Order: sequence, then C-alpha cells, then structure tokens
Amino acid sequence: MSEPTSDKALMMQVKNGELDALGVLFDRYNQRLFGFFYRLTSRRDISADLVQDVFERILRYRTSYTGNGDFATWLFQIARNRHADHYRQIEKEKVDAHTAVPKPVLADQLLPDSDDRMLLEQALDRLDPDKKQALVLSRIEGFLYREIAEIMSCTESAVKVRVFRGLQELRQIMSGLERQQGRKHIHPYNNTKK
Repeated sequence: MSEPTSDKALMMQVKNGELDALGVLFDRYNQRLFGFFYRLTSRRDISADLVQDVFERILRYRTSYTGNGDFATWLFQIARNRHADHYRQIEKEKVDAHTAVPKPVLADQLLPDSDDRMLLEQALDRLDPDKKQALVLSRIEGFLYREIAEIMSCTESAVKVRVFRGLQELRQIMSGLERQQGRKHIHPYNNTKK
C-alpha cells in the first residue's frame, strides 16, 4: 500500500482508524504549529505542549472530520481554539506574575537585525490577541485572508480590518519604542493585500 501524499487523504485514513497516518501529519505540521504557538505565547515549553494537545484533539475528534476545505485551515482552527483555551486558563490562574517570560523569536527573514527583531517582538506583545493572531497567521504563517477567516471563525472582512489595524498599531507602537531608544523607524511588514 503506497502512502498518500495529500493531507486530506491522510486525515481520512486517521478518521478510519489508521492512526499511523497521524504521525505523517505530525511530521508535516508540528514545526509550523510550534512556531505559531511560540509567537503567541513566547514560551517553548507551552508551545510544545499546545502542539501535542492539537494532535490529541485531532485523534479524539477524528470521526468529526469531513474533508471539506483545506486541511491546514482546519488544523489551524483547532490550534487557535486550543490557544484561546490556554489563554483563558492563564487569565484565570494568574499564578506567578513575577515570572519573566522570554520574548518570542520571529523568523530571521523578517528583520535580520536582532535589535529590530526584539523591537518588533515587543511591539507585537502589546497588540490585542485577535490582531496579533491575524498578523502572525497572515504575515508569518502565510495564510490567505479567507483561510484566516475560517481559522478565526469570522468574516474575511473582519480579518482584513484586524490585519490593517494591527499593522497601523504595530507601526505606532514601534515608532514609540524607537523614539524611546533614539532609533530610526523600521518597516517590519509590507502592507500588501492577499
């Protein structure tokens, strides 16, 4: 039996009880999911746990998979929901307010200068979660607006607004941070439409 190459075919195998196919999907998506969670949580340990949780949910709810739409979109919708659950849990607990949280590391190709990356990360941390997620999914993960709309359970127009406003806020925040540090303004994201 030859191994199917499409994500949908693999997920249909998982749905039908062929659980080895889930390992192939894990190999294809675990690093991408880890990057998504890491950019949102700034924690490697939590990000690794959330990736595992996503694949556990896929396994648990595999019979509900319909095969409609893009597999990556479906997967990132599960990931976004898992992050939302995690965020609510953290907000509830607020156990250790004094623990220093390491800053996320963005892709090197965005800003090659580590000082610029650090500034961008600080600015991203100041955005509200919906705008931050929309920017990460759009500008870093490369999803189209229609796919992000499906992932975030909103309209494509809402995604466009979140990305647009997020970019505006990000530029303002970065300008303020740069003024504080006496630096010239940098442009981390190209505001091209998808």
